[in-house]
Amino acid sequence: MTEPRATLIGVYKADGGIIGELSYFFGHLVGARNCSLCDISHSPIKKKSSFKALEKELLKNHNIAIKMLHMNERNERELKASAGREPCMLLEYPDGSISMFLDYVELKAISGSVSSLRKLILSRLDLYL
Repeated sequence: MTEPRATLIGVYKADGGIIGELSYFFGHLVGARNCSLCDISHSPIKKKSSFKALEKELLKNHNIAIKMLHMNERNERELKASAGREPCMLLEYPDGSISMFLDYVELKAISGSVSSLRKLILSRLDLYL
């Protein structure tokens, strides 16, 4: 398989791991925590099938991979590009450089819709690649 021409990196506004997941779940339940990227990619229990289909479509038709990370899972470059701007989606180029692709304001405006995310991603690919 060929190397993807770029990777979209989604950064959730939540930590990974059991404690991070439980903290987000209960915080979200009582209205104290929110992540618009979580709302787009996940149902209350698991990743949405429509989001999985988007991941496959972007890889197959556009050679764009998607990688989803929690805040505590970022490497130095990802942290530098996204710190304080979570949730967001970054775009990593084959040379390792990273730019902001979708910020938290844009993700919030999508209101949990995978189809709206798809349209926004496809409309921006020509600008960035």
